[in-house]
Amino acid sequence: MKKTALYNEHIKLNAKIVDFGGYQMPVNYSHGIQFEYDSVRNNVGMFDVSHMGQIIVSGPESKNLLQYLMVNNIEKLNVGDAQYTAICNNEGGIKDDVIVYCCNSKYILIVNASNCEKIFNWIKLNNDKNCLIENVSAQYSLIAVQGPKSRKILNKIFNENIMLKFYSHMKIKMNENEIFISRTGYTGELGYEILVDNNIIKDIWKELVSLNVTPCGLAVRDILRLEMRYCLYGNDISESKTPIESGLNWIVDFRKKFIGDNILLNQKNNGIEKKLIAFKMIDKC
Repeated sequence: MKKTALYNEHIKLNAKIVDFGGYQMPVNYSHGIQFEYDSVRNNVGMFDVSHMGQIIVSGPESKNLLQYLMVNNIEKLNVGDAQYTAICNNEGGIKDDVIVYCCNSKYILIVNASNCEKIFNWIKLNNDKNCLIENVSAQYSLIAVQGPKSRKILNKIFNENIMLKFYSHMKIKMNENEIFISRTGYTGELGYEILVDNNIIKDIWKELVSLNVTPCGLAVRDILRLEMRYCLYGNDISESKTPIESGLNWIVDFRKKFIGDNILLNQKNNGIEKKLIAFKMIDKC
């Protein structure tokens, strides 16, 4: 099993470690899941999400390539924007749900850990545009800082006024190191994700710990994302389910051509036999 650059920091904090997506990841820390939940909903918490994959697509035709691979409309993105989307197989099944960041001369894709190699190979297989496809997952780490006080904490650490719109990103400098910050997350709270080189991630993590930001694990992340009806790949969505069946119609743009579009259009026009449904629990079992 792989380990993130922050693995030893989790051990120091007495985290319970489990195997997830090919990595040894913290499922919860010594204060417990309720404490972690309350921190994110009322204050600020942080997650090591470095197991997520990072793929860079660049070249003059990179937009056209991604436009064909993704169900959402890449044309809507300006430099500094981000977009939630999905990549489908030829039968319309979801190969992965991803976030795409539009940068000056390239696109950064954040993909699920277990799907990284699969998506990397799928992009290369369909790369008839001579784009440069790079899997840079081993070089970078990713931290999610989430909660109503997350902006205040990051402003203090980076000495910046971080006023990003939802699903946008920026780059700043910290001790001559480039920091990539996006206003995204998996909790439904005000939150940010920080993408940096492995060699400086520990410094940022330790600084956050010193400011009493609560380390959080996979268990509470699952609770938080369920409350927002955010899909989890391999659980709610998979290659056997289409975006239409998964309730992700809102990310599908039928005004363009993409892989699997004929299947999805038929489902839109003629209906589906199965659909992902969310239930709101108002009482204890």
